[in-house]
Amino acid sequence: MTLTELRYIIAVAREHHFGRAAQACNVSQPTLSVAIKKLEDELGVAIFERGSNEIRLSPIGERIVEQAQQTLEAAEGVRQIAQQGKNQLSGPLKIGAIHTIGPYLYPELIPLIRSAAPEMPLIVEENYTSVLTEKLKSGKLDLIFIALPYDEHGIVCRPLYKEPFVVLLPASHPLCVCKTINSSMLENENVLLLGKGHCFRDHVLEACPACVPKPGLKGDLPHTVEGSSLETIRHMVVSGLGITVLPCTAAGAHSYTQRLLAIRRFSNPIPSRTVALAWRVSFTRPKVIDIITSAVNECNLSCVKLL
Repeated sequence: MTLTELRYIIAVAREHHFGRAAQACNVSQPTLSVAIKKLEDELGVAIFERGSNEIRLSPIGERIVEQAQQTLEAAEGVRQIAQQGKNQLSGPLKIGAIHTIGPYLYPELIPLIRSAAPEMPLIVEENYTSVLTEKLKSGKLDLIFIALPYDEHGIVCRPLYKEPFVVLLPASHPLCVCKTINSSMLENENVLLLGKGHCFRDHVLEACPACVPKPGLKGDLPHTVEGSSLETIRHMVVSGLGITVLPCTAAGAHSYTQRLLAIRRFSNPIPSRTVALAWRVSFTRPKVIDIITSAVNECNLSCVKLL
């Protein structure tokens, strides 16, 4: 049994396909298949159930792959422990953030991290919570920024800041006369939301029941129009297509003049979300966590409450 063989079975378990797994491991498919068959013969069990169209883990295979992942992380831990005698803040750091956090946190955060740890190259990405979670568990990412609640086995979370939601309206909208807005006031509005799959959409609908999609209000007008990103939705508001609810960091207060866009706070209770940093229990660079946390605290996110 070798670490390479363990990497192969993890790749097949993730891809559900020998060809794609071989490509991900940068080896030929015959090389990968032979190595996995050798491991199965050695263990005396079938790790995978091979069908005509799909490769599935056998019941015992699920436990083996889980243990294989822990073994690879332990091996990486040995390497990291050796590095600790040198510098935890050297070597690449792979960071992920959900789509509604990354664009508004990264521009402030990355320069601060580079200044504090110049020998630590950053590899950053944005994605859905589910994708980031899988990449974190598999070791493809070291840290991820997500919104709570978040409960995953083997992953630790540190709350960073609480971020209130705000309402964005075209500057000519009748609700602009209000200093604050109650969620019930959105009952008869065309609300622009993110599409399904974005956790922020769920946060908005939970905090603002009046925003729940309904049948058309006037003729064929939809009550809810969906956008692919917060930036797209913000532009749609400026275009007069409706109003929306955004986290305060995404409101874009300086992107448009008050002649085009109005931002209004909610009245109490103010809906909000908690942004947190998550990492594997086995992550062996604790100084990195402290550096990231300190950098977030130094970011100019004036509308949030640090935790």
